[in-house]
Amino acid sequence: MSQAAPQLPRRRLGRTELEIPVIPFGTLGFSNSFGFVSDEDAVGLIKHAVSLGANHFDCARCYGDSMRKLSLALREIPRHEVIITGRLCCHSDAPWGGYGGAGEADYSAERAIRDVEDQLELLGTDYFDGMMIHDPNRIEPTLAKEGTLAGLLRLKASGLVRNVGFGMEPHDFHVQAIATGDVDLILCFNDYNLIRQTAADTVLPAAHAADVGVMNGWSILRGLLTGADIDEVMAQRRHRHDDDAEAARAIWQWCSEEEIDLLQLAIQFCLREERIHGNPIGSLNVEQLEANIRAASTPLEESVWTSFQERFGVGPQQ
Repeated sequence: MSQAAPQLPRRRLGRTELEIPVIPFGTLGFSNSFGFVSDEDAVGLIKHAVSLGANHFDCARCYGDSMRKLSLALREIPRHEVIITGRLCCHSDAPWGGYGGAGEADYSAERAIRDVEDQLELLGTDYFDGMMIHDPNRIEPTLAKEGTLAGLLRLKASGLVRNVGFGMEPHDFHVQAIATGDVDLILCFNDYNLIRQTAADTVLPAAHAADVGVMNGWSILRGLLTGADIDEVMAQRRHRHDDDAEAARAIWQWCSEEEIDLLQLAIQFCLREERIHGNPIGSLNVEQLEANIRAASTPLEESVWTSFQERFGVGPQQ
């Protein structure tokens, strides 16, 4: 990337007081989920991201072998130069609460403590800057007296985790979690982007009032809002809303006609919502990483937003 490229903006992640890049690096990008990435290439990609200011890595056990690859890079990067947020998976009764099991996850405080300690050993580091309870099927057991959140709070007291929170979809789960007063950060999914902005009515007001940090997943709809061929993206990746592709196609066509960079439009749309602090994006390679950083660092003219609102009836927050 050119030395003259704009600097990647950073924002305060709510009460965590962390200053994070507006596009944290989602480690799913080098997990082999969207194409093979060798250990050598992953380490080089991570180090390059740090050099460009994208030094916040958001990881999870369920992201293939990405944690192992991140651990290799951490051997070559001073810990204070990176921000690491992780997930405590609560998807099922599979090992460590991973996807694929048939029953409920173990929501106990004891399991949470064992899990995080094991993840720290896997990464070869002493602490997480943030740890989020990931995709619980029910919110109540995570908030119980000896539930998952209680375990994370003990880890926070011991210094192994510096901030705690949730990464999940249901808006009412987020609102209940924030209401405890114990949550420092949250991650929502597919609820604030060019296609839908439902988080603006529920999650964002609650988080803003409590000064909770907000990360916004799926800002580019896993590739649908990058300018790539829509059909190719749909063939390669799973999407939870069947109508997303057609909605994205209409925006893609408009951008083509107006000669607007769709990736830039998608990222800048999210950045105009100041109650969102980070939009994690996974990059497969250096080219994708640098394209994401350029898009995040280069605001669009106001006339673009006026035209977009006239065409689609949606205006970004300011």
